[in-house]
Amino acid sequence: MDRREIAALLAYIGRLDPRSIRTDEGEARDQLAQWNELLGDVPIATPHGWDARAAARQHYRTSPYQIQPADVVRPWENYRRNRLALHSDPTPSADPDDQAAWTAELVGTRHAVANGIAQPAQARAITSGQEEINPRLQARLEQIGSCIPPAARAALAPFRPARAAREAAVAQGQPDALSVRCEWCLAPVGEPCRRRRIGPNDGVRAITPRATPHPGRVDLAARQAQHTEQAQQPALA
Repeated sequence: MDRREIAALLAYIGRLDPRSIRTDEGEARDQLAQWNELLGDVPIATPHGWDARAAARQHYRTSPYQIQPADVVRPWENYRRNRLALHSDPTPSADPDDQAAWTAELVGTRHAVANGIAQPAQARAITSGQEEINPRLQARLEQIGSCIPPAARAALAPFRPARAAREAAVAQGQPDALSVRCEWCLAPVGEPCRRRRIGPNDGVRAITPRATPHPGRVDLAARQAQHTEQAQQPALA
């Protein structure tokens, strides 16, 4: 706020609380100088929700004491803190190799959000379904289908054969065998089937994961999927 805005704020406060009015010219000048010193970096209002007059009004709604500059600064700091807590830094448009420009854009965005000039960017709103998704982002999500792009998924397939076999089966319309517990090797839901290596004394020497599930587990998953599908069908009259 500049001196004119602070004078207008003090005039508004005077209408709310006549006790704050300074009739002596010297006292009024000292009061204006004090508030200008303490509120020089606090705006009178912002495009997104902050108004120093509302803060003064709220003070007199909840307190019988005369307002002090701190009673306006404190809500302003809370306003800034709350907005930054809602903000998720978007990727700057600057060249990432230009560290100075990259940092400057991040700082500028945070400063604009904290000071009520721009709205917080919330990453959760991208997939929440409550906000309209950018058409380019929507097209990209439809192309990828998951957080792992198809090219990366194909490159990872040799290193996780059980997961690759599961995804291939689901893609072909077959039941997800890992959605049920294996009754043969007792592998829990979501875990691949296991192969036991038996030693000469009939003891288990090692247990290694199988790339493909046991046939009984596949049949069990198919029966369960069929049962679920039948249960979801509307009853015939």
